[in-house]
Amino acid sequence: MEERFFLYNDLIDSKTRFVSFMGEQSRFDLAIIATDRFYGKKLVLDMQSNRFAIIGHDDLEEEGYIEHAFQLEEEEATELRSFLYEVV
Repeated sequence: MEERFFLYNDLIDSKTRFVSFMGEQSRFDLAIIATDRFYGKKLVLDMQSNRFAIIGHDDLEEEGYIEHAFQLEEEEATELRSFLYEVV
């Protein structure tokens, strides 16, 4: 059997927040994971769409980032972005 070559194989502590909320346009079911791995950014998982992104304040400011990362319409992305400003 061939030996596996790992680029990295780390076990790290993380803190996960599960949150579900209703906006005017959509419902969001998220897992927000904080570790020291992403330079202060959070790993945000949308459990309904099976999409995720590593998000910091700079990403929230970038036009179209949330829409693209989570495949949302502008109104839905505005609701999600508003919430993420509170937690990122």
